[in-house]
Amino acid sequence: MFGDSFFKKVEDKSGVNKETIMSLASKLQKSNMKDEKVLHELVQEIGGLTGKEVSKEKEDKIVNAILKDNVPKDLDKML
Repeated sequence: MFGDSFFKKVEDKSGVNKETIMSLASKLQKSNMKDEKVLHELVQEIGGLTGKEVSKEKEDKIVNAILKDNVPKDLDKML
């Protein structure tokens, strides 16, 4: 689905390597993406992995976007 160039872009921007991304992707596939508590935990985990602090307001916006299925389908173009 995603080529090495995608992972390289993500790693360059976030400092998170391909193995960590793949591990997180596996965890995401097993998670209930309609459970608000689970989504908050995942946003916090991703923020921690990237070393970025996510404010409560931003976290709420991200979670609400996911719950409303308002997430871009082509993530590669976002980078």
